[in-house]
Amino acid sequence: MKLLSVASEIYPLVKTGGLADVVGALPGALASQGVEVRTLVPGYPSVLAHLGKAKAVRRYSALFGASATVLAAHVGGLDLLVLDAPDFFAREGGPYGDAGGNEWSDNWRRFAALSQVAADLAVDGIRGWCPDIVHAHDWQAAMAAAYLRFGPGHAIPSVVTIHNLAFQGRFPADIFPALGLPPEAWGMDGVEYYGGIGYLKAGLVSAAAITTVSPTYAEEIRSPAHGMGLDGLVNGRADRLHGILNGIDMDIWNPAADTLIAKPFAARSLTARTANRRALETRFGLDRDAAPLFIIVSRLTWQKGMDLMIGAIDHLVGLGAKLSVLGSGDHPLEGAFLAASDQHRGRVSVQIGYDEPLSHLMQAGGDAILIPSRFEPCGLTQLYGLRYGCVPVVARVGGLADTVIDANEAAVASGAATGILFPPSDPLALHGAIARAVDLHGDRPAWQAMQRAGMRADFSWTRSAARYAALFRSLAAEAA
Repeated sequence: MKLLSVASEIYPLVKTGGLADVVGALPGALASQGVEVRTLVPGYPSVLAHLGKAKAVRRYSALFGASATVLAAHVGGLDLLVLDAPDFFAREGGPYGDAGGNEWSDNWRRFAALSQVAADLAVDGIRGWCPDIVHAHDWQAAMAAAYLRFGPGHAIPSVVTIHNLAFQGRFPADIFPALGLPPEAWGMDGVEYYGGIGYLKAGLVSAAAITTVSPTYAEEIRSPAHGMGLDGLVNGRADRLHGILNGIDMDIWNPAADTLIAKPFAARSLTARTANRRALETRFGLDRDAAPLFIIVSRLTWQKGMDLMIGAIDHLVGLGAKLSVLGSGDHPLEGAFLAASDQHRGRVSVQIGYDEPLSHLMQAGGDAILIPSRFEPCGLTQLYGLRYGCVPVVARVGGLADTVIDANEAAVASGAATGILFPPSDPLALHGAIARAVDLHGDRPAWQAMQRAGMRADFSWTRSAARYAALFRSLAAEAA
């Protein structure tokens, strides 16, 4: 089976979050299921810099007003199709906005172009290669499903995966004439959304199937509380909705062979983690002692519950614990974390930004990772924590609830516990979860049993890739 995957980022070439990790890992996982994947991504400078030898497979003289070339290349085990459109993607800053955090005003055009090219490639193929299925990730690629449905590719099945329903790609109605869609695409059953245009909405209503990145999140988005205005649409297509849990690349995230940490270790050699803890304390300027060391590796946003975390820092320090933070996001929250670091020198330390190697060291050296999200479609950092013996302390939502076994008395006694769960959006519950973690950390046998249980868990892509492959094949059979 041949699959065209379409996404706005892919690890290790360009990454702002977990989307890139998933898009980068799925092709290899699906290959073992007999699915051949080629991934279409934008030609950002960071992507083009890694291409090396590439072949032009399609050219446009006026793609949404810009010249563009589709390049085929093989990079690090990934078969890539790169949309080289300098007018759209050759920019300083991030994939979606400038260095100051302001979104590009023409994002509607940039990602409509990506989606249109995906539909063109699906219809025309590439020198004998023609996909059976198009798999679009998030709003930046979701319009591919609409271009297929309202164009010559209407018989080609598409799947849209929701990585985070909060980001929908909403734009004013006056862009519709420039999208190149037929008049019938305007309407409630098309791209129109509350008087404007919704890219994700258009994809969800057009796709042959919808997936989310965890079973619990698939249920949550059917409710007004988590549906972000799309719960009615999602419920209307519930028979086409599938919750498939994300996995992780077990080779990249392998504490026994990780060259990015101070000292490799395994579940049977947990004492070797001490070298990573010391390296982490040194890197962040934290006191060197035996107190529980919590970490946060996250976007610093309301969704991630970071405002709640700010309110819990004094409590955490008061319990004798320490905290290291790596992340960026809302400027007021960044400032609040930096202020807490100044107030609690040696106990709290913060690095604004993202650093992939440092995130590995933090998972290897931290005792527990805090994830107080208000909602979390899947989450990957708790999976990395489990893999590295860094016990997750997480809100009971989405994929966090699906992947962490709470350390209640029965679970601890049976050796099944892997972390601590607490109700979301509740400051007192967060305080209680931190206190539980500190108490459990003082019981070394119980704590190490939790670490080992988490490290033994299988969060590879094996089961999830099989579910994706089965879904793709069923859709192809329907279309035949």
